[in-house]
Amino acid sequence: MKHLFDFLDVTGTSWRPLKKRTVTITLIFLLLLLIFLVAALVSAGWIDVFMFSGAYSKKSITTTTNTSTPKRPEFPLQCTEGINVTQGCPRTYPTTHDPANPSRPSNLTCPSYFRWIHEDLRPWKETGITRDMIERARMTADFRLLIVDGKAYIEKYRQSFQTRDMFTLWGILQLLRVYPGRLPDVELMFNCGDMPVIPSKDFRGPNASPPPSFHYCADEGSLDIVFPDWSFWGWAEINIKPWRSLLQGIKEGNKRTKWEDRVPYAYWKGNPNVASTRQDLLKCNVSTRLYVQNWMQESKQGFKDSNLENQCKHRYKIYIEGRAWSVSEKYIMACDSMTLYVRSRYYEFFTRGMEPLRHFWPIRDNSKCTSLKFAVEWGNNHKDKAKAIGEAASNFIQEDLKMDYVYDYMFHVLNEYAKLLKFKPTIPLNAVELCSEKMACPATGTWKKFMVESMVKSPSDELPCTLPPPYDPLALRDFLERKANSTRQVEAWENEYWQSIGKKQ
Repeated sequence: MKHLFDFLDVTGTSWRPLKKRTVTITLIFLLLLLIFLVAALVSAGWIDVFMFSGAYSKKSITTTTNTSTPKRPEFPLQCTEGINVTQGCPRTYPTTHDPANPSRPSNLTCPSYFRWIHEDLRPWKETGITRDMIERARMTADFRLLIVDGKAYIEKYRQSFQTRDMFTLWGILQLLRVYPGRLPDVELMFNCGDMPVIPSKDFRGPNASPPPSFHYCADEGSLDIVFPDWSFWGWAEINIKPWRSLLQGIKEGNKRTKWEDRVPYAYWKGNPNVASTRQDLLKCNVSTRLYVQNWMQESKQGFKDSNLENQCKHRYKIYIEGRAWSVSEKYIMACDSMTLYVRSRYYEFFTRGMEPLRHFWPIRDNSKCTSLKFAVEWGNNHKDKAKAIGEAASNFIQEDLKMDYVYDYMFHVLNEYAKLLKFKPTIPLNAVELCSEKMACPATGTWKKFMVESMVKSPSDELPCTLPPPYDPLALRDFLERKANSTRQVEAWENEYWQSIGKKQ
């Protein structure tokens, strides 16, 4: 420690009488004592700021500014404990969305596949949606959902397969936690089955009034409103984790084996018993590695051979739909292996934004085996191009299908749908309020684990991305034609390949 006199500037001074020196020393001592006292008060938190030499800062005498972002308050589950105690819905979660970064929509447009929201809702653009239309969708619905004043209410009609309805509703509750109070009042019917339920052929002409029904997939012959499926929040029955954590796991799994070092064959693992097209796939034993997935056996063995993060070891992976669409599509394409996409009838909400030869390699459905063999031959002879296609799909899934955009898609499709309602939603007598606590607190096992893991604990710091405008009819036609031309190009290459093989024999 410095001596007291080390703080004094005595350079160029002469000794003064003892009395004056004593007074000076005393004043300096008192001044230093005051400084030490104030410093002590500051460190104890009794004084919030300190002024020194014209500089100002919080809880510091330095000029450094604290730029760290304040931690968002979190709102975990509030479960009511006790025997025969009814779980209620806490009122502590924010009811309005006050983002810390409200400027986001001005410079962040949603991914292009969001434009299909306008197309899915086009059948009701002119007429709007009446209560009668919604009631006619009840016959195929698993549940009716209402959002009124930011709260969710459900009227359940039948039990869905496994817990599809449970995790679909869980996802909607998390959306309300992402953007509390931002959605308008809405009322809808939801079908949790495999197949679309609103055939377009039954609703043609200017006076058509199709019943609006939300569903996980659709095709060219249906009018179902496409919505993210339950598996984004986990598929508990087969131990597939929620999408946010699983996507990160697959991303890490991609790094374990370089594309060039992967097995140079096409890989598929799944249940062939759900569709004849999958049973047909099992006949393709050249250039492929096909494995039958027995979920009953996997369950007994703890799903140790079904870790999706460890299934990115082949240069090529096959996507083939099941009874309708397959939730496996996003898991397959998240690998940076080139996806060999067997021509499909059904689509889910994000797939219409993907293009052949850019995100996947198209495979004929009526001649799978020869088509797959050619695709593998082409890829192994054009490694850089095959690798690029795989990486483009993986980047699409990792960036444009991350969980933030899944919630934004849900927000925009519900928001645009609500604009079409010609009536004010009212809560039916048989409807019950739903909240995260009512669903997660009584849950057990993997179901509860996935709910807790996927639960949104704080409102978003940002507004939803900006919904892009509808397709111009000519632009949409050109986009679809470009996709069709890419598929035709691949088929032409394939025909030339097999013709050349035939000439050599």
